[in-house]
Amino acid sequence: MASNPVNNQEILLAQAWAALPASYGIPVVAPTLEEAQAWCRNLAETHYENFHVASWFLPRRLRPHFHAIYAYCRVSDDLGDEVGDRGQSLALLDQWNEELDACYAGHARHPVFVALSETIRICQIPKQPFADLLTAFKQDQIVTRYRDMGEVLAYCRYSANPVGRLVLYACGYSDAERFRLSDFTCSALQLANFWQDIASDYHQRDRVYLPQDVMQQFGVTEATIDAGRVTPEFRALLKDQIAYARLLFEQGLPLVGMVDRELALDLDLFSRGGLEILRAIEQQDYDVLSSRPAISKRRKLGLALRAVISKLFPAQRLRGDAT
Repeated sequence: MASNPVNNQEILLAQAWAALPASYGIPVVAPTLEEAQAWCRNLAETHYENFHVASWFLPRRLRPHFHAIYAYCRVSDDLGDEVGDRGQSLALLDQWNEELDACYAGHARHPVFVALSETIRICQIPKQPFADLLTAFKQDQIVTRYRDMGEVLAYCRYSANPVGRLVLYACGYSDAERFRLSDFTCSALQLANFWQDIASDYHQRDRVYLPQDVMQQFGVTEATIDAGRVTPEFRALLKDQIAYARLLFEQGLPLVGMVDRELALDLDLFSRGGLEILRAIEQQDYDVLSSRPAISKRRKLGLALRAVISKLFPAQRLRGDAT
């Protein structure tokens, strides 16, 4: 007797949702806007330790929008990375994409989309940046190696750049030049995270974001990553990739002077944070294979204080720190 593909899909989805926090599930009855915004605020403030610091500099009226955007990004990412089965993740992401379509059609059910529908309405955000993020998370289930930096940056165009554009939309900006500069910063942040997480991406997710052609150029193979051996060749490779990420940060810096002060502070803070990741890798002599480089709490506090100084003295905003 042939199996019912509809029932099989329902079973697959049920198994996938069961691997995630129960609160992530799609409710039968949609929450109120107030309940949905509280759900997103709680997720943002309990899952992202830097959100409290970043939100200090945001006008109160923008915080619900940032909570909703963060919640969408967080849940979408978890659907792709926290299930442990690529087939199940793809099924979840397809269903999440349907919920996104329903949101834009005025039929939101999940707390994320109920809150997001208000943000979309007020900030006039098109669907594409949200859809682009899902494209990246789906790609993660299928593509695990990248031939060259062009392919890596094409991935960043979906995985990172939409986040910056969503932030700009939420703050009232939608012009091509600000988007272009934001893309530099977001791609740089993505690369910094890639180089920070080389070991875990390889061992836990079977992903290598280092461009294959550059690995070959420097004489580095996956066996080096697998064995956790930081060879002179690996150090030279990572030094080269860090220099490229730092160049992207530099190219995005003019955006800080093209937005209002509150957003400029967040951009300053996150750019400094990304640059600190690169410095942390350098301070470990490029050994990202035996331990993950991290920014200390003391250093994070220092970054926040510098952002506060930037608020009081705008001339002190991030300029030459990218070198």
